[in-house]
Amino acid sequence: MNQLLATGPSLQQVSELIRKKSASPVELTEACLKRIEKLNPTLNAYITVMGEQALAQARELEAERQSGKWRGPLHGIPIGLKDLIDTAGVRTTAASAIFADRIPNEDAEVVRRLKAAGAVLIGKLNMHEFAYGATSVPSHYGPVHNPWKLDRIAGGSSGGSGAAVAAELCYGALGSDTGGSIRQPSAYCGIVGLKPTYGRVSTRGVIPLSWSLDHIGPMCRSVADAALLLGAIAGYDPLETASLDAPVPDYTHALRTKVSGLRLGVPRAVFFDQLDPEIAAATNKALEVLGKLTAGARDVQLPAFENLPVLAAEAYAYHLPYLSKTPELYQPFTRARLEGGAKITAAAYIQGRRELAHLRRAIQETFTTVDLLITPTTPAPPATIESAKLDTPPAGVTSSLRNTSPFDIYGLPTISIPCGFTTSGLPIGIQISGPHLGESQVMALAHAFEQSTDWHTRRPQLPPE
Repeated sequence: MNQLLATGPSLQQVSELIRKKSASPVELTEACLKRIEKLNPTLNAYITVMGEQALAQARELEAERQSGKWRGPLHGIPIGLKDLIDTAGVRTTAASAIFADRIPNEDAEVVRRLKAAGAVLIGKLNMHEFAYGATSVPSHYGPVHNPWKLDRIAGGSSGGSGAAVAAELCYGALGSDTGGSIRQPSAYCGIVGLKPTYGRVSTRGVIPLSWSLDHIGPMCRSVADAALLLGAIAGYDPLETASLDAPVPDYTHALRTKVSGLRLGVPRAVFFDQLDPEIAAATNKALEVLGKLTAGARDVQLPAFENLPVLAAEAYAYHLPYLSKTPELYQPFTRARLEGGAKITAAAYIQGRRELAHLRRAIQETFTTVDLLITPTTPAPPATIESAKLDTPPAGVTSSLRNTSPFDIYGLPTISIPCGFTTSGLPIGIQISGPHLGESQVMALAHAFEQSTDWHTRRPQLPPE
């Protein structure tokens, strides 16, 4: 099993082995825990490793499998959780000293669904404190390191999720995305990251950044893996106010959908401005591949908007009780951003919410002439950790969510997949976005691109087992 893990199998591949009883959930979990023990001191991807609990889960699931029970494709698969997703009896810190000793009494809805699907929850992943940033450097537990180049950021705010999946410290992970926090670290770490439609996956039991913009989604090593993980966590939650009451399709089956008739739109304004030359080159090559797979691409314009004050106002509202009592426990960068939200007036926030609702309607007009949208995921490669610590970070840090945040505003499903590497060996991602509840189309094209290229098969050169 250790040799199997070392060969870099996907979640889908080990799932099939477990279904056939050719692999053991216990051996799989033990192998992941061994790899975490070896590599986490270098990567700092995990805050809490749930070793004993994970092994107990794995033993129970192995016994079920031996008796003939199979819960589905996640049965016995080690999955990591971003450390703002509540886990009953296991601390959930959001990478902050504020919540260093916080132990929830209940599981988040996505955790409940993962457990029901048979996933082994292996640990809680490091992140940018309270998800309010793009580097995963401001963390009470120290910065996350990029597996491809240890002096670089893994991205944020789901940096630990990106690093853990890329370094094979779990077979998939959940991240959160409010401005790009699933897709940007996925691009930086050379993996697949999917932000579903707003409300497609319940956020109940997740420490919020912005109730109006927060999304939960899968981060995996392939599109097929992401389809399996999304299928387990998607669906209506009657106790979550933003949850969508819509049927959940078979996302794995949707990967076999023909893509030859899809019409692609390329919104060049903003998304293609001042791109790093290597990212521009990789994006253009990816567009050539996508053009051959589909009915072709045309330039489109998306509804424009100014910076909305919704995120900052809602973040401040949530954190006000803690800011008023123990402001010194926040990382300085996080505290400064949160306090900035105090300056937003009620009128500005209300207008921002009104504009948000308008944009989520207006964007649907775009999909009358095209089926999917193609953009680079990030404008530049990941910055160094040291530069991210500066009081005035470089432009590559401050603009790194520029191409991802609009799709949180629009509330649309969007995926980042690997499409190349820089000459220094850093991954590059391309982003495919679709209409409301269009996850199936988004993943079908992403899967077709993946099958036409080999970028997703590459792994960072970490010490072997």
